Amino acid sequence: MRRSFDSNKLSQLREMSSETALTLMTIDLKADASFVPVKDSASRRWHARTATGEFEILTTGTKWYDTRAKRGGGGAIDLAIHLCGLSFVEAVKYLTQQRRGHG
Repeated sequence: MRRSFDSNKLSQLREMSSETALTLMTIDLKADASFVPVKDSASRRWHARTATGEFEILTTGTKWYDTRAKRGGGGAIDLAIHLCGLSFVEAVKYLTQQRRGHG
């Protein structure tokens, strides 16, 4: 029997800002104060460290882009898959657990 995640939970994770998602899954996170956005004034550049490595991530709303890997996506699930090396199911479970731990 195949089980699926609650659609509300998935929607919340997909709509979570990439900055919020970064705070849930990083060991160390620092905004780059010298970054000057080119395309969107709301963009920010972050230096992030997780258990799997160090990343330079651009964020705008739910969208993110890893400047080193030249790869991007949208939503917390995609970001967790990329930064933590998780499967879709693992990413949803991980983010749900992290959200509980952060209030």
